[in-house]
Amino acid sequence: MSLWIKVCGLTTPAAVAAAVDAGVDAVGFVFAESKRKVTPQRAAELARDVPKHIARVAVMLHPSQQELDAVWSGFRPDILQTDIEDLTSLRIPDGVKVVPVVRAGRELPQDLPTRILFEGPVSGTGQTTDWSAAAQLASRTQVILAGGLKPSNVAAAIAAARPFGVDVSSGVEAEPGLKDPAKIHEFVRNARSAGNGATK
Repeated sequence: MSLWIKVCGLTTPAAVAAAVDAGVDAVGFVFAESKRKVTPQRAAELARDVPKHIARVAVMLHPSQQELDAVWSGFRPDILQTDIEDLTSLRIPDGVKVVPVVRAGRELPQDLPTRILFEGPVSGTGQTTDWSAAAQLASRTQVILAGGLKPSNVAAAIAAARPFGVDVSSGVEAEPGLKDPAKIHEFVRNARSAGNGATK
């Protein structure tokens, strides 16, 4: 199985084009408070030319039902990514897949979903998460590893955690909130190479 790769926190057409050109599996748009936050309408504009085979992910954090409905109405994402605790109180629109976020150091649910995103305590900070804990989870479910990944450490992270996928945001930025297309290409290239080695 090929490694799944997402670039998150996209805010410019150049960054989206670089992610698509690099061959990612998903592009993420942030609707939580962040330097990377966009409106649903802006996300729809940015994702307009993204090919159908690349998933468009709405990244939220403790959204209200009204906020989720607004994102669904204005953007129509393929996937909703939000903390696992949020899902108990939200009505998820039909047709949206969900990737729950499980954060390092928090108590895990007894029954893990079939796919989770494993992240550090706070998203978008560039802090590396616990790869050994991710490896333990990866033996039980599909883990998308996030938190502190960048072109220079993604191969080591994949070797240590053996994840289903990887997710990068701040690690491919020229400055907070602004992606560097060259870093996006380098990250995807390094991740693909390491992922192919891990699956042999």
